[in-house]
Amino acid sequence: MERVQLDLQFFAGEKTEKATPKKRQDSKKKGQVAKSQDVNTSVNLITVFSVLLMMGPFMYNHLFALMKKYLQDFTVSDFSEESMQVILIEILMEMGLVLGPVFVAAVVAGVLANVMQIGFMFSTESIQFKLEKLDPIKGFKRIFSMRAIVELLKSILKISFVGFVAFYVLWNRMEEIMILSQISVADAMATLADITIKVGYYAAVALLFIALLDYMYQKYDFEKNIRMSKQDIKDEYKNSEGDPLIKSKIKQKQRQMAAQRMMQEVPNADVVITNPTHFAIALKYDESKAEAPFVVAKGVDFVAQKIKYIAKENDVVMVENRPLARSLYDQADVGQAIPEEFFKAVAEILAFVYKTKGKL
Repeated sequence: MERVQLDLQFFAGEKTEKATPKKRQDSKKKGQVAKSQDVNTSVNLITVFSVLLMMGPFMYNHLFALMKKYLQDFTVSDFSEESMQVILIEILMEMGLVLGPVFVAAVVAGVLANVMQIGFMFSTESIQFKLEKLDPIKGFKRIFSMRAIVELLKSILKISFVGFVAFYVLWNRMEEIMILSQISVADAMATLADITIKVGYYAAVALLFIALLDYMYQKYDFEKNIRMSKQDIKDEYKNSEGDPLIKSKIKQKQRQMAAQRMMQEVPNADVVITNPTHFAIALKYDESKAEAPFVVAKGVDFVAQKIKYIAKENDVVMVENRPLARSLYDQADVGQAIPEEFFKAVAEILAFVYKTKGKL
């Protein structure tokens, strides 16, 4: 029996349940998300090399014209501090015009790659300094952990895959490479630029394939790490919604206090209308508090008997009226004036009570 109990305790602590939305939100606030950095890198590279492929001729012609212009101007221009400043500004503006689209495309691609993986997120907790990160024992565990082995295999796969793609592209362009020394410098530069961009583009596409596999692994690993035990889910519910046992005890205590205050008002009542055994309604008429009689206490069964006992001890008149007692119990709350439909019946009862006590 004891062995079975221990097994059940172990099972209760085993993290077999999917993470709750709150656990996911808390992990995201801490910067813990399923993300592959290789996706960012590959998307950035594909975007940059795509821009270079589309704008390559424009960039080449523009840079060539820029170099030709200023190299020629330098040979005939008089140098001064003012002229050098003007030339430098012009060169920077021209370079910005040529390279600006590449930088803008890289930034946009980086943002989109992040948004596609984790959405919009800002967290400073992941970059905060923590002394536990300097723990050498934990450091060795991280080095020789399963994640480290996966990262090593992934690096080997990336180098092999990207290297093969680069070699394949170069091998197909080998004839052009072999005759570079026999063509003009301009044609050689154009050929080398085209080969370089093509190698980079196809290597980036190959890297994207690996990155997608890595993202699937990161997603699996993240889901496994944020799993919760049944006890974790119960604790989270207690912390967010409150312990049901404590909440019930608080409500019970509140009901007891409300009943106690209600019973303290019974001696001040003008009349108690009874069923006579199941219902009891204590009424009071005070012009300074309400325009109509209001309920100071009401109860059924045991509470009704207690109201009648207190009323008897304090010489509060009790009047038996079964339908009125039941209707007032259902339609009037403690502290509220009675509904208008009961005014006449209650007024007759209060008139009787006041006459009995000699108040009329």
